[in-house]
Amino acid sequence: MDSFDPALISVVMPCHNAAVFVGEALASALGQSYPHIEVIVVDDGSTDDTSRIVAEVAARHPARVRLVYQPNAGPYAARNRGLALAHGNFIAFLDAPDAWHPEALERLHAAMMDTLADVAYCGWQDFGEAATDTQPTIPPDYAEADASRLFLQACPWPINSVLLRRQLVDALHGFSERRPTAMDQDFWLRLLPTRPSVTRVPEALALRRRYHRGDPRIPRWQQLFDAVAVREDFVRRHPAQVAHLDPVERADTLYGQLLPEAYRCHWRRDLASSRRLFRRAARKTRWRARDAKYILASFLPASVFDGLIHFVDKRRNARPIS
Repeated sequence: MDSFDPALISVVMPCHNAAVFVGEALASALGQSYPHIEVIVVDDGSTDDTSRIVAEVAARHPARVRLVYQPNAGPYAARNRGLALAHGNFIAFLDAPDAWHPEALERLHAAMMDTLADVAYCGWQDFGEAATDTQPTIPPDYAEADASRLFLQACPWPINSVLLRRQLVDALHGFSERRPTAMDQDFWLRLLPTRPSVTRVPEALALRRRYHRGDPRIPRWQQLFDAVAVREDFVRRHPAQVAHLDPVERADTLYGQLLPEAYRCHWRRDLASSRRLFRRAARKTRWRARDAKYILASFLPASVFDGLIHFVDKRRNARPIS
């Protein structure tokens, strides 16, 4: 499609087995005070009632909601499918578990129009049964900050806290599908060299649900390895973007999450993840003497490592209460 509706915001919503959430997400999108929106829901191979729920909403709002179904290919392929069907000059993303403040899109769009920015972003707030911190988060002003360093350290924002001009998304050819995770961060890193103009709305208008997932998840070690690979790819392809970082700061930016996350996985007894993360941290990060026993143990065969941890746990649990 060569031209797009100049006022329309296309909301792209991928979902997979999201029946428990998708109705609420659709209500949030359709309840936006900004009137010119379309919602494109891509059911990514759901086996629950997701499609039925969306279809019922689409029947009530045929001009605003479109449902498409595809065999399960992952969230990034689903987003790309939705982008290919979008008619709007502006793009927003809303994952099925999440929601928006009723004026989120209106305020983001107004900020973009006022400043002629390419990207408008806002703060967010966590909610849901697994939310441990429900205080609003207001991100820094990336127009003034060291965006390369901050975007490398972590994904800068939840996907639903951003409104983009369509031509930016098209120029990046949407989301990469080369890895199962970390492609949000990859997308924002690939955006940086295009030098987009950005504007911030310093209010928590995006709502990010934290919940206990009932379905098997991609292992935590794989998520971290994917994120590291994305960062390494960016540094290799765009060395000028990180030339101002000294070698120590660059290494901390690329690999600083590995050791803290290895400990978190260890204490949660996600031993498969902790073992892999300690081993990668040993090669990539600065570590201290107190880390040595965990790092050395991680190089044991997996069965020996697991047995050692279970033995320690058993001894600890068997101690009498004094």
